[in-house]
Amino acid sequence: MNLDATAPLLDVSGLTVGFRTSDGLVKAVTDVTFRIDPGEVLAVVGESGSGKSVTALALMQLHPRTAVITGTAMFDGVDLLALPHDEMRKVRGNEIAMVFQDPMTALNPVFTVGSQISEAVLVHNDVSKKAAWARTIELLELVGVPEPRRRASQYPHEFSGGMRQRAMIAMAISNDPKLLIADEPTTALDVTVQAQVMEVLREVRKETGAAMMLITHDLGLVAGAADRVQVMYASRLFETGGIDDIFYESRNPYTRALLGSIPHLDAERGERLLAIPGNPPSLLNPAPGCPFMPRCTERVQQCVDEMPELVEISGPGHRSRCHRAHDLAPLEEALDPTDTTTTEARA
Repeated sequence: MNLDATAPLLDVSGLTVGFRTSDGLVKAVTDVTFRIDPGEVLAVVGESGSGKSVTALALMQLHPRTAVITGTAMFDGVDLLALPHDEMRKVRGNEIAMVFQDPMTALNPVFTVGSQISEAVLVHNDVSKKAAWARTIELLELVGVPEPRRRASQYPHEFSGGMRQRAMIAMAISNDPKLLIADEPTTALDVTVQAQVMEVLREVRKETGAAMMLITHDLGLVAGAADRVQVMYASRLFETGGIDDIFYESRNPYTRALLGSIPHLDAERGERLLAIPGNPPSLLNPAPGCPFMPRCTERVQQCVDEMPELVEISGPGHRSRCHRAHDLAPLEEALDPTDTTTTEARA
């Protein structure tokens, strides 16, 4: 594929993903539109069930046949959602690769780690097994696995969680993909290992020049890793923008609530974190109006009656889905965890 550097690497428009159930169609992703430019890191954040992983799996055509998928996902002029299965197999793992969520179960326990990485090389390249094995050693070294020659002959149960995730990253980059999708790459890892895995991803991107879609529920994790952030809630995009837009100029109550739940080093002793009350809504029979309305401290009557549009805020690329996006209080005031009254109550 020959990429035009001036065009987006991935251009997704109107992506909607539903799943047929005995109770009806559950819409897990609703009318999502976004782009990723060459070499860019886009972070997708939100609570569990917001549609982050479903979006990524749709792009890779990894959903079951019960899924109903509409929209377009243009990658170098080709719609990924319309590709026949055989053609998509050539793209998957070669042009686009994915680091899956759980390193503990993603690797096959009955094959050595090296053989699984070598297989990823052999599937997409006309090379000898010897050359594929040499590439495997090189990849394990690149992602920081110590003693890569010895480690390549070991089985997944002989690797720690952090080492397994490094092996998964090595497998994902084995064919120099142009886009790397990292789905919760630090799940089930302790804080120190999380930092190491994120550093590995940064080094890999520096070496390969790949763009990355980083999926996480942790806004703090993406602060130093992403170029742009998009926040999802209840299957929809709720806010999108650059790092400064989201962290310092957010115009969405849900994004602000996520930011308020992050512990701060300069917090005073005994200071409470902001908890988001309630639970995400049902995606089977969504109520009219804004899906975040029952949990929102800024709600007004319009939020009950109408679904807000994703509107442009200040500056290019900063958009928010909120009826009050243009008149919210300054960010510091909005993140005050002691203020649990709603706009209606204050009025």
